[in-house]
Amino acid sequence: MEVDLAEKTESDAAETKSSSAIVSTNPRPEDYLTVLALPLFHRPLFPGFYMPLYVKDPKLLAALQENRKRQAPYCGAFLLKDEPSSDTSATETEKSVHDIKGKELYNRLHEVGTLAQITSIQGDQVILIGHRRLRITEMVSEDPLTVKVDHLKDNPYDKDDDVIKATSFEVITTLRDVLKTSSLWRDHVQTYNQHIGDFSFPRLADFGAAISGASKVQSQAVLEELDVYKRLKLSLELVKKEMEITKIQESIAKAIEEKISGEQRRYLLNEQLKAIKKELGLETDDKTALSAKFRERIEQYKDKCPPHVMQVIEEELTKLQLLEASSSEFNVTRNYLDWLTALPWGNYSDENFDVLQAQKILDEDHYGLNDVKERILEFIAVGKLRGTSQGKIICLSGPPGVGKTSIGRSIARALNRKFYRFSVGGLADVAEIKGHRRTYIGAMPGKMVQCLKNVGTANPLVLIDEIDKLGRGHAGDPASALLELLDPEQNANFLDHYLDVPIDLSKVLFVCTANVVEMIPNPLLDRMEVIAIAGYITDEKMHIARDYLEKTTREACGVKPEQVEVTSAAILSLIENYCREAGVRNLQKQIEKIYRKIALQLVRKGALSESTVAEEVAEPEEAKAEGVDKSSQNAVGSDTVVETETPVDAVTKLSDDKVQDMGDQTIDLKDNMEREELQDLEAAKNVEKILIDSSNLGDFVGKPVFHAERLYDQTPVGVVMGLAWTAMGGSTLYIETTQVEQEEGKGALHVTGQLGDVMKESAQIAHTVARAILLEKDPQNTFFANSKLHLHIPAGATPKDGPSAGCTMVTSLLSLATKKFVKKDLAMTGEITLTGRILPIGGVKEKTIAARRSDIKTIIFPSVNRRDFDELAPNVKEGLDVHFVDYYNQIFDLAFGDEQQIKEK
Repeated sequence: MEVDLAEKTESDAAETKSSSAIVSTNPRPEDYLTVLALPLFHRPLFPGFYMPLYVKDPKLLAALQENRKRQAPYCGAFLLKDEPSSDTSATETEKSVHDIKGKELYNRLHEVGTLAQITSIQGDQVILIGHRRLRITEMVSEDPLTVKVDHLKDNPYDKDDDVIKATSFEVITTLRDVLKTSSLWRDHVQTYNQHIGDFSFPRLADFGAAISGASKVQSQAVLEELDVYKRLKLSLELVKKEMEITKIQESIAKAIEEKISGEQRRYLLNEQLKAIKKELGLETDDKTALSAKFRERIEQYKDKCPPHVMQVIEEELTKLQLLEASSSEFNVTRNYLDWLTALPWGNYSDENFDVLQAQKILDEDHYGLNDVKERILEFIAVGKLRGTSQGKIICLSGPPGVGKTSIGRSIARALNRKFYRFSVGGLADVAEIKGHRRTYIGAMPGKMVQCLKNVGTANPLVLIDEIDKLGRGHAGDPASALLELLDPEQNANFLDHYLDVPIDLSKVLFVCTANVVEMIPNPLLDRMEVIAIAGYITDEKMHIARDYLEKTTREACGVKPEQVEVTSAAILSLIENYCREAGVRNLQKQIEKIYRKIALQLVRKGALSESTVAEEVAEPEEAKAEGVDKSSQNAVGSDTVVETETPVDAVTKLSDDKVQDMGDQTIDLKDNMEREELQDLEAAKNVEKILIDSSNLGDFVGKPVFHAERLYDQTPVGVVMGLAWTAMGGSTLYIETTQVEQEEGKGALHVTGQLGDVMKESAQIAHTVARAILLEKDPQNTFFANSKLHLHIPAGATPKDGPSAGCTMVTSLLSLATKKFVKKDLAMTGEITLTGRILPIGGVKEKTIAARRSDIKTIIFPSVNRRDFDELAPNVKEGLDVHFVDYYNQIFDLAFGDEQQIKEK
């Protein structure tokens, strides 16, 4: 933007010429002394600028149109004064001003205005362009308002005046600074240059005031100022103010821009990147790709998927297309579809209905456990006859380490089903089983839905571990939530909270494990088929250690079979003195301990032999080098050479004589023979086996943990062996009774051994029954009436409770009262009533195994438990003399009947 400061003072002729360049006028603009008065509401019209104006007055609009037709396209544009006491809005003022007519309007107009050319009229819109300043002198007519005007000229000024030049330069500089930031101002400049030409000082002042954002009062002051210097100063103030406003605008924009977070910028860039990739065809839209992926997933299950599930999937896919990718609902729907389409709807694995093959697999993995194997084979047989299998709920109960979890894995292998295990021990949140509602942040489906997604089939074997250790917290009762999962009548339509569509779990085979069945809630237990695994006797542990544990451990430790030998005596000693519990987990740990120490010995021996061989190889080479030197010296000094040859050297020399023409092959032959000799040497050393026997077992596993459970070869008077059940399996325990003091009328009983309430009551019952039986057998004996007795059960640090020691306590009391020894190798169990009736007990298998472990030959059980004993495996019952009794009198005869056994030793 430049101003030609060299141009001469603007004359009337020049103004006329420039004005006539816009619109051809005849007569000239200065000839109009009477004009129509147009009120302006917001800003005055400056010479050289366009202004659109809406004219609401029909008469005024008609007069303007008439003027334009009569080749008099000029009017006067005057700014409307504000009312002094007006607090109404600008819109209301504009509406009310249209109603002002005549003299009232005349009084409201500013005196100084602009002669405006009417360039076009479209409807009620009139386009004006300003030409020169006017001043109203008087009113001519009221409707439409017509006034007489004087044409104003700028005061004379010196165009070479330095002050004016400096002021104009400052206006131009400020305008340039503002134009750098505002494109709107550049448009104004282009328009002005098009129609008016180069700027002069007066027009520069008008331009600055016209395009600034000044108020209408300030703009009117510039319009009314005829002194060019003063007008330039006023315009400069307005432009400077505009510059400050622009700076404030820039600072506000910068502050707002800084508030945009990095995440938002990253999002915008990602969206731009996606758009670019889409334009280039590098990738499809996210939502389209997702929908295609989900449809491809469900395509393989389309024929098998239930109709109600397909309907939900289609609805969700439609919903996904309508959602914005940035919305939270989009992510929820995407995750939901991800789970829905990932499930194996109607996809079942081919089951194994070959009973013989299943039997072989079960025998490979586990020794014994015939009842469990029989039940699985029954399941397979039923499935084969029906042509399809139905899921069942089997509960394996027993002490730790008997192989409950590994049995579940073997069953899955035998049935050719996928295996999935999850533990519910300590589980206190229902959502782990039933899933969360989708409305929660981080919602997930339950374990069963996760299981189906992981295994990829709808008929896996699911092992629910530690079901007797279910917790109960603030988030509901998981045991009750498992009812729907395990109930065969309900799990065909299992409803997960997250998926919210029924899932068919009727083909799933559930195997639960528990240590104590009594801890399982009854409604849950009612839906299970319980198979008890009592534990293993010594013979079974021997087979398991030999055929399974030792082989697996040896391979895991990298030891070869020819490098070690563990004798049967060592394993037997390990079982009896270190691993007496019902399971075999501790036995496996001890075998691992043995083989770790064996591995260390082998590595140490190998390192030692390597160093020895290295020394032996180094010595012959040195000797050979020395021999060469000596032979060369002897060859020089005399004709006779005396050499000591090793067998290898002799063979090498012989070979050299025979294969003189073979060249370099002679050296290879020597190397091969030396290598073979070294290998034979190493093999001879490796042949030495490490022998593990009962004599050196302590070197590998330490001192024995257990001693013989039988504290006595022949139990003393007042001591009887009983059989007990624990969560770790069966065990034997002694019940001891002794006399504290004797005095007439001092009959009393004191019990110790950290006994529970039930066991304390059993002791009181036993005391009463023993007094009755003694009175019957020996009416003259007043032992109980006059003796203060102390009954103790050893292992006092172990809490003990239960009623099945009742008959053993009676026998102990009677042994002390009658001074008779109890029959050797006898153990008993059973609850007793006040009438001497023997009631049934539990844990027959565990107690039988405990008796065999202690070399007990004779066992007394209640008659009702005969069926439990008959169901035991033959190898468990072998060599035992078992008696089943209904009343205590039968026990008395068995315990004290043989006179040979009651002689004091």
